Amino acid sequence: MTVDCVALLLGRKGSKGLPGKNTMSILGRPSNHYPIMAALNSRYISDIFVSTDDEMIKDEAKKFDLQIIERPEELCTDESLFEDALIHGYKEIVNQRNKKPDLIVVLMCNAVTVDNILIDNAIEALIHNQEADSAVTVSVLNMYSPLRARKMDDNGYLQPFVPFESFGDPSTLSCDRDSQGDVFFADMSHSVTRSRALDDIDNGLLPQRWMGHKILPVYNTYGCDIDLPWQVNASQWWLEERGFSNNNTPYVNKDN
Repeated sequence: MTVDCVALLLGRKGSKGLPGKNTMSILGRPSNHYPIMAALNSRYISDIFVSTDDEMIKDEAKKFDLQIIERPEELCTDESLFEDALIHGYKEIVNQRNKKPDLIVVLMCNAVTVDNILIDNAIEALIHNQEADSAVTVSVLNMYSPLRARKMDDNGYLQPFVPFESFGDPSTLSCDRDSQGDVFFADMSHSVTRSRALDDIDNGLLPQRWMGHKILPVYNTYGCDIDLPWQVNASQWWLEERGFSNNNTPYVNKDN
C-alpha cells in the first residue's frame, strides 16, 4: 500500500527556558540535525518542511535542501501554542502541494531522541490500522504513575493530585510503582498523525490535540523534547546507545 507522507519540523528562536535548545551542539551537530536525519532516512517520507523564524535553523535546513515555511511573528512568542504553529505549517504544506497528505510526521528541533526506525514503525502502524488517528512515541515511566503525583494544598501539605478513588478501591492500592500497570507518556520524540486529525483538531484529545482520539503507541526506551539542561545528557545517552558519535551515525548517508 502506498502512502503520501510528509514531515514537518518545528522550532523557533528566542527560547527562554533553555536558550539555544533548537540549535545547540550535541555530539558535534546542531540538535535539529537529528530529526532531519531521521526523516531523510525514512522509507516513506517524500517531502520535509521546516517551520521557523530562526535564521540558524533555516541555514541548517538549506544544507539538506529542505522546504522552509516562514512562521508568522504572532506564532513565535512565548505565549504561542505549539499546535497553532503546527496547524499553520500543515495548511502551508497543503497549499504548496495542492493536496492533503495522508500522514504528517511531526518533529521538533529540540527532540533528538528519534530515528528513522521509530518514524517508520509509526507510519507502518497507521498503514495497518486505518481507524487509528495517530501513532506516537511513548516511554514507559512507571515511577511517574499518577498514583504517585501530588499537589500542594493551602496549608503547604502534599495531597494526592488525583483522588485515589479514581484508581478503584483505595484499600487495594500498593506503594509498588508497577502496581497500576505500565504508565505510558507521549515523550514527544515524534508523532505521526493523519490529516483528518489536524482538520478536526478542536475535537482532539488533550493535551496534544493533533493526535486525535485513537492513538497508537510506538515504544521508545526514553525520549523527550529538550527543555532542561539534564535532558541534554539524557538525550546524548540515547543517541550514543544507537551508534551516534561525533564522527559517525547509524545511517548509510552519514552527516559528518
